[in-house]
Amino acid sequence: MGSWEVDPSLATPSPVRVVPAHSGDPGSGPAEAMVHDGILSARYTQFVQRFLESAEQFFMQGFRVHYYVFTNDPTAVPRVRLASGRLISIIPIPRHSRWEEMSTRQMQSISQHIAERAHREVDYLFCLDVDMVFRNPWGPETLGDLVAAIHPGYFAVPRQQFPYERRPLSTAFVADGEGDFYYGRAVFGGRVAKVYEFTRGCHMGILADKANGIMAAWQEESHLNRRFISHKPSKVLSPEYLWDDRKPQPPSLKLIRFSTLDKDTDWLRS
Repeated sequence: MGSWEVDPSLATPSPVRVVPAHSGDPGSGPAEAMVHDGILSARYTQFVQRFLESAEQFFMQGFRVHYYVFTNDPTAVPRVRLASGRLISIIPIPRHSRWEEMSTRQMQSISQHIAERAHREVDYLFCLDVDMVFRNPWGPETLGDLVAAIHPGYFAVPRQQFPYERRPLSTAFVADGEGDFYYGRAVFGGRVAKVYEFTRGCHMGILADKANGIMAAWQEESHLNRRFISHKPSKVLSPEYLWDDRKPQPPSLKLIRFSTLDKDTDWLRS
């Protein structure tokens, strides 16, 4: 069986976040997947059990996996039976009163976690929203130096309709004619050093915007898209790795591997 631990080094409790980890060979050192939507509110703990159970069924089977759960309420995280070679670390994080503030802190949380711990423990890091579920196998075909996933709402629309940040004052600004795809923040990852550079760069942009009294149109997702334009992903995942179950599955999409759960977003953010 896998194991559980609570990290006592981060003492201030706050909302939820999870992480699976794996390495290049079955049974060898781990790579990590981080779930960060749960950081928005302790109410997101309700999604952790289904996420973990589906990950145990489909995520990186045959590899060592390490889930990191970032939460403001460690006692609310359900215990899920894990396979051998897979473990969970519960990591408390600070609480923020406003949803917008919590949203803009996620890149900071990821980069800090990598600097303080993950760089010693994992080879790859995936950042995944916790209010989602694995529906089919997700394996090492997703690994790369820097990995992005196409947003399910914009994979079949012209670039002119992408909701990039268009105000030049923001560091997330994207000019007309820039950009290849519109990426979702619910799935991104890569080699741990690359993810550190990426998330730290996004966080610096968010801080610069805050100093200038501006918030990007889609908060960290705007900064993620800006950075993927200047730091091209080495691998782009199709919407089968990031789908929205509220949308009808198009004929071109034969398989859904990871998709969002239907939920009351207004209640979760309140």
